Amino acid sequence: MSIYDERKEDLERFEFMMGPDRGRLAVTLDLITDALVLVGQHGVYCQSARQLGKPAMDIQIISKSLTDAKELVVSVMEQLKNNGR
Repeated sequence: MSIYDERKEDLERFEFMMGPDRGRLAVTLDLITDALVLVGQHGVYCQSARQLGKPAMDIQIISKSLTDAKELVVSVMEQLKNNGR
């Protein structure tokens, strides 16, 4: 199933409120946030043997990548807003 079918209601709502570009980016942010939550939950159970109290290194890398992607999406949304789109 396509993301456009799976998230049809969210896409319609956000595109209506923010326009097509920013609306799709808003849904993208929701997806990234959901992934961050799942990675965080997994990190609780998958602890690093070298760094006590921290998630395994692959979990840390995935978490950082998702956080960085989220930051980039937010910056694009802000730029689109400032450009009147």
